[in-house]
Amino acid sequence: MNVGTLLLGDPSPSLRWRAARELEGAKDEDAEVAAWRAEIDGSPEIEALVSRLVAAGPYDAGHLLCQLAYLGYRGPAMAAAAEKLFAVQQPDGSWSVPGPVEGPRFITMHTVVPLRGIAAAGFATDPRAERAYEWLLGVRLSDGSWPAGPKADLGQAGRPAPPEKEYRRLTRGLGCRSATTGAVACLAMHPERRRSDAARIGVDHLLARETRDASTIGWEVSRLAGLERAMGQITFYATFDLAFLLDLASRCGVSPQDRRIHDLVDYLESLRGPYGLWQHAVHPQLAGWLTLDLETSLRRLDDGDWIGNEEPAGFTPYQRGPHRY
Repeated sequence: MNVGTLLLGDPSPSLRWRAARELEGAKDEDAEVAAWRAEIDGSPEIEALVSRLVAAGPYDAGHLLCQLAYLGYRGPAMAAAAEKLFAVQQPDGSWSVPGPVEGPRFITMHTVVPLRGIAAAGFATDPRAERAYEWLLGVRLSDGSWPAGPKADLGQAGRPAPPEKEYRRLTRGLGCRSATTGAVACLAMHPERRRSDAARIGVDHLLARETRDASTIGWEVSRLAGLERAMGQITFYATFDLAFLLDLASRCGVSPQDRRIHDLVDYLESLRGPYGLWQHAVHPQLAGWLTLDLETSLRRLDDGDWIGNEEPAGFTPYQRGPHRY
């Protein structure tokens, strides 16, 4: 059975609308698609998220915009929230979330989360968003990865940033995997920057970790669908999610001929169920959303034309220190 047909029977109007447009090629003027569009904007789920968005600070607002965009909301609250975020943007293009005085003055994720939300809402090419993208490019490390805190000087000018913590360090790179994932997620939402060298080098760093953990596949989907809380600052993207990795790689134009992508797709296909659906390890009700996410990523790969660093890199789990008590 066609996967798209299965998803069109899902109870969620958001999932039906997206599956119709992204998998079945339906047009917005189609009667069913238009009906689902109206149902989305008036749903209690969307109304609750919009209410939270109105009162949210920059960090939460960024993620809420991603959620609303993922669920298909296109109402005026998106533009209003983007304007509120731009109103508190720093002159250099970044955002700064209030925190303890003794902590790092700048954290990459404080800009990544609002910027990804703005891009998801459709404002990636706004000049103010472009200034934030330029800030992101300006704080990259020499190998093209991103640090957790580009100016983590603890208040002292000229003090170098400390090395990244082992549990979120890139497999082959100087930077932080969580920060690099977030920065690439921002670039992947931009119509031109998604195919830039910066985006592809970032993806190349993420693809260097070739572990296969089925239990975390769909972690980002579960957060966007509202079944898991979005937590952490430096650790916001610390969970290694193969579905999210494929999404980013496909948006940034990585070719299906890249060995790592080829192997990743083979692994994910081995997990596909008998009816063509992928099951979420924790939330069975997310099977439709996870399947939509992976199917759209697989289709985008057909347009990929870039093969990155194919040299394998081993991965050793970080060593936990001895218990203090």
